[in-house]
Amino acid sequence: MQIQSNIKKIHDDIRAAAQKSGQDASRVTLIAVSKRKPPEMIQQAIDAGHRDFGENYIQEAMEKIDLLGRKSATWHFIGHLQSNKAKFAVKYFDLIHTVDTVKLAQEINRQAQKIGKIQKILLQVNISREATKSGAQESEIVNIAKQTCRFDNLHVSGLMCMPPFFDDPEDTRIYFKRLKQISKEIERLNLPNTTMTHLSMGMSNDFTVAVEEGATLVRVGTAIFGARQ
Repeated sequence: MQIQSNIKKIHDDIRAAAQKSGQDASRVTLIAVSKRKPPEMIQQAIDAGHRDFGENYIQEAMEKIDLLGRKSATWHFIGHLQSNKAKFAVKYFDLIHTVDTVKLAQEINRQAQKIGKIQKILLQVNISREATKSGAQESEIVNIAKQTCRFDNLHVSGLMCMPPFFDDPEDTRIYFKRLKQISKEIERLNLPNTTMTHLSMGMSNDFTVAVEEGATLVRVGTAIFGARQ
């Protein structure tokens, strides 16, 4: 089965990258990015023993999760989230990677409170300052963390970023290093409801560099499921 062998190869690459840089490979979770992929392909990955999946679009994700089962996997929301979809994200997802404003955090907290859930979130940093990308600016992120930590039904579990795409993955290293630095800055503040456990960074073309720089969550789609149709 191609999906199974693809997942195995990526795990091997993660282990090699971790070993090379003195990181602990067991701290790295591979998130299979399953957006635009049919439930049958996700089921193949689940059957192969894979448990973490990333979705970008709420409506599409809800349909797939309802079909495959909420408990069949750990579900990560990795797309841009609008406040009016927060209640669905809270209901369906274990971890929301893309919180970039206090307003969005407040709405997620409100929806989590309604169902008695502590929602785990990551704060998204627009590390490359690209106008086309979501995420808070570096200059804002510490202030967002200071405000978000006051919400009792949220737990800020780390940071997420998407650097620019480069043909040479080595060019992404500077961005991953910077996210790690910001994480340490926030960690030193000892904020309530906040632990900088996770760095969600690295995709199909650059995840090994991300692992070398301390990624704990890598988001890989194409290298698992093949190119988008």
